[in-house]
Amino acid sequence: MTNTSSPRQSTGIPGLDEQLGGGLLPGTMTVLVGSTGIGKTQFAIQYAHAGLQQEGKRGILFDMAARVDSQGHQEYAQRLFQWTLQEEEPERTFDHAHFWDRSYHLGDYFRALTYKGRRVTKRDLDFDQWNDWQAELSKHLDATIAYFFWHFVRGCKRCVVDGIEPVQHQGESIQFELLEYVYHQIIRKEADWVARDLFRQHYRENEKMILQHLYRREEIGCLVSYTTAETSLEAMIEKPLDEGDLLASANTIIYLGKIREGNKFPRAMYVAKHRGSVCPDEILRYDIDDHGLRMI
Repeated sequence: MTNTSSPRQSTGIPGLDEQLGGGLLPGTMTVLVGSTGIGKTQFAIQYAHAGLQQEGKRGILFDMAARVDSQGHQEYAQRLFQWTLQEEEPERTFDHAHFWDRSYHLGDYFRALTYKGRRVTKRDLDFDQWNDWQAELSKHLDATIAYFFWHFVRGCKRCVVDGIEPVQHQGESIQFELLEYVYHQIIRKEADWVARDLFRQHYRENEKMILQHLYRREEIGCLVSYTTAETSLEAMIEKPLDEGDLLASANTIIYLGKIREGNKFPRAMYVAKHRGSVCPDEILRYDIDDHGLRMI
């Protein structure tokens, strides 16, 4: 169910909100689908930064890249908005005793898989390697829950999940396993129950503060960046995501790719799905300059 009581969230991209009936619907997932270098990360940074003006807080970034170099989040954030991302330590021990202190601070950028340089699918890993990934996820679980919860109780209403690699079967990917957990067990879960997962045996002693800082999950937007092997927009449109996939159940899906115009290959996007709102039928041209993405 989409949320109609909260204002739509601006994408932060000039000219795009008007095409989306005013922006993205909070309380839902939006998926950007496109090849490497097409502008997904800059789109994500613009969306996250737009929260500063609209909600008074920038969004947070959850980077799941596992075997490639950094997506360039720090460089884009600094160049576009003079925003210095602060990286959170994924292995930091959860400090329940000081969680509510003003001096207790978590960064706004989290590298979930810490760039181990390893593949992320079962077919590429042996039994022990797959179990190593599972152990790493378990080791970072408290830090992951604390990261989202800390920001949400302090007014953040946007989160970006980036760095997801293309796979043949999503059920075999450690990244999709983590994404499913984060989305359903943290982002879309009632705040009180997220707190119970985080504080556990210390919940009762923190219950008063928790109840004073509850947030509405219906107001939180999630933007997921998904890399594909296809580079042309037409190829992406002809090869839609399977209906059973987690990403295909998203409220909004936007494809970013190249189109051919004579001997040129400009960038363009296509809104494949935008439930509960107007959805443009045409292919939309965009460009990237020193200020990020902008519609043409």
